[in-house]
Amino acid sequence: MIKLIPPFLLFLLHLHSSTATTTTTTTTPTISHQFKEAPQFYNSPECPSILLTTSNDPTVHVAMTLDAAYIRGSMAAILSVLQHSSCPENIIFHFVTSSSSNTSLLHTTISNSFPYLKFDVYVFQDSLVSGLISTSIRAALDCPLNYARSYLANILPLHVSKVVYLDSDLVLVDDIAKLAATPLRDSILAAPKYCNADFAFYFTPTFWSSPSLSSTFADRKPCYFNTGVMVMDLDRWRAGEYTTKIEEWMELQKRMRIYELGSLPPFLLVFAGKIAPVNHRWNQHGLGGDNYRGLCRDLHPGPVSLLHWSGKSKPWVRLDAERPCPLDALWAPYDLLKPPFSFDS
Repeated sequence: MIKLIPPFLLFLLHLHSSTATTTTTTTTPTISHQFKEAPQFYNSPECPSILLTTSNDPTVHVAMTLDAAYIRGSMAAILSVLQHSSCPENIIFHFVTSSSSNTSLLHTTISNSFPYLKFDVYVFQDSLVSGLISTSIRAALDCPLNYARSYLANILPLHVSKVVYLDSDLVLVDDIAKLAATPLRDSILAAPKYCNADFAFYFTPTFWSSPSLSSTFADRKPCYFNTGVMVMDLDRWRAGEYTTKIEEWMELQKRMRIYELGSLPPFLLVFAGKIAPVNHRWNQHGLGGDNYRGLCRDLHPGPVSLLHWSGKSKPWVRLDAERPCPLDALWAPYDLLKPPFSFDS
């Protein structure tokens, strides 16, 4: 019995081949040839021009991380943002890559599939955070690039004062301009809050048994929020030096174990109880299951503007393995990976 290699495994094998040094001529396709070109999307007639506007800048800045392991998810996310935007030409993407990745190859991959896209690529130095990372319950959470969201205010240009941060394992089914227009008021960031979640779960007994540590939340009403979808005021972040505040908690974590879940707990320690609210429709998260088994999950009750496969399992992996969850069918239409054996030579 002959078994076909799943498309995503083929993709990773081709990526390995494209980055290996060799002196022989090969026709093995590179990562940049393994994705289809997306259609071009245009502004509706009522969209203001970002070139002519001098005040109330209509530009929507979107930040995402970019790496080989999640590039397929990133491509789907980009397509979904553009497809559902009424003013797609007013969107500028800011991609952050690891200093250990092939940045030029990732740049070419985006350019080939989205030749009209306005975007920049920034290199995040892994060394900034590698010494601060503590092991967590899932290896994927320990990747230095997973912490780049804490450094966006330092990475992105100063003229970018507000940004929508998105994870790579999601798709939008609504206009991102609505999310970007979330009023922050006096807050540094906005995200959907989940106050029914057991907030104590996100920190260890060591944390809660220490009066000096647990008193961190004494003057606020903290609620869990997912850091995969956030609207961030980068000007206020820079002024308040919030990257330093997050790093201080990570340094403490190295000395005494106060949490288990990667880059999320430092955000909760600094911002929980202080963020501006966003409707839950903008982060229907957890579709990748929990961090252990990755079982199928249903949507939360209510309307949906964004589907987020946070958790252990990703839709492209389950689809390739022919063991999809029902909601993975909602991700599939945005998949730009070419079918197996159809890669350009």
